[in-house]
Amino acid sequence: MCQPGSPTDLYPEDDGIPLSEGTLHFEWIERMYSNIRSIFCERPDVFVACDLLWYHEEGNPNARQAPDTMVVFGRPKGHRRTYLQWQEGNIAPQVVIEIRAPSNDEQYMANKLRDYDAWGVLEYFAYDPERNLLLNSRRNAAESAN
Repeated sequence: MCQPGSPTDLYPEDDGIPLSEGTLHFEWIERMYSNIRSIFCERPDVFVACDLLWYHEEGNPNARQAPDTMVVFGRPKGHRRTYLQWQEGNIAPQVVIEIRAPSNDEQYMANKLRDYDAWGVLEYFAYDPERNLLLNSRRNAAESAN
């Protein structure tokens, strides 16, 4: 139970959105998370999370997203209830992977890409398991330096 005035009051741990929409969607979320996590299992400075609320702007609890998988280089492994960017060396996830759910239309996915780009994510992958389609977006070096 959180105490009044605690960070979990302002930055909730749950957004009320279910992790998956069916077994295929869940299977791919779990597969991507597990595989990415295993790639970096020997790296203590790489944090990998699944469906963890990432708050990127202190004082604005609406500035959040819960990527299906996020990878943050330069942050230690460990358990977190949320990812509060300003308490994590102000390091945004560098890689985000989203698995397209049946209810996600093209505009929804385009909005996610736009938001992640604006929030500093360097590389974004979106996989549609129903169409076996993988999309990738990478910020260029000039954009990343700003």
